[in-house]
Amino acid sequence: MTDRFGPEQIRDFWKQQARTHGQASAASWTDGPAIELEVAQLLQRLRDGEDVLDVGCGNGHSTMRLAAGRKITIRGLDYIPEMIDHARRRLATAPAAFRERVQFDVGDVTALNEPMRAYDKVVAVRVIINLDSWAQQQAGLRECCRVLKPGGVLLLSEATLQGWNKLNALRREWGLPDIPMPGFNQYLDEDQVIEAVRPNLELLELVNFASTYYVGTRVLKALLSQALNASIDVGNTDMEWNRWCASLPAWGDYGTQKLFVFRRR
Repeated sequence: MTDRFGPEQIRDFWKQQARTHGQASAASWTDGPAIELEVAQLLQRLRDGEDVLDVGCGNGHSTMRLAAGRKITIRGLDYIPEMIDHARRRLATAPAAFRERVQFDVGDVTALNEPMRAYDKVVAVRVIINLDSWAQQQAGLRECCRVLKPGGVLLLSEATLQGWNKLNALRREWGLPDIPMPGFNQYLDEDQVIEAVRPNLELLELVNFASTYYVGTRVLKALLSQALNASIDVGNTDMEWNRWCASLPAWGDYGTQKLFVFRRR
């Protein structure tokens, strides 16, 4: 089992990601096609004219994609200053229309320096799983709820234990080893999250948007490589195979990454 990171190790990991990848999307996740699937799901649930908070925005790659796809006002926050530096550099080279609608600042999801009930939508993408304990994860979820307007929507895209376990069960059926959980992550228990936020948030959807993609890239790709004795790096997400798998409809519940859609009561 992968050793779990403590809070300082997690912070150091993301600082290094910012230094290594700069403004590239790989600073937050090396799986580019999966990020595109994620952005597409978020855009489906954003509307022109909304005030949006993007918590854990990293270097602003997805934030800018959301601002390009919808005429929203969006504020991106991340607790790694190096990430925000890259996000601001990205914004500085964007058209003036973007600079009027997009902001970036340093902020911690567990203690947001944002007013109560200020946002129509809060986007939290792979940020809660980077908190090192369930207590910290609950604090982050409470803060996301606090800054939402009544009737506002939390779009929470996170890795779940249920999706991870189902994917590994499928891999084991075909003689493939389990994919370990990264040391800097604590995947979420879907039922635990839904129950924890129930007093303030109503679950509208739990979307398995990445299931087909994960089966194609984490199971079939490995099996084809073995069967054909192909000398490829099955972890290479820049392959045409990954792009093709990302174009398929989502079937099943084998995706580790899922989208929770909650509405504030």
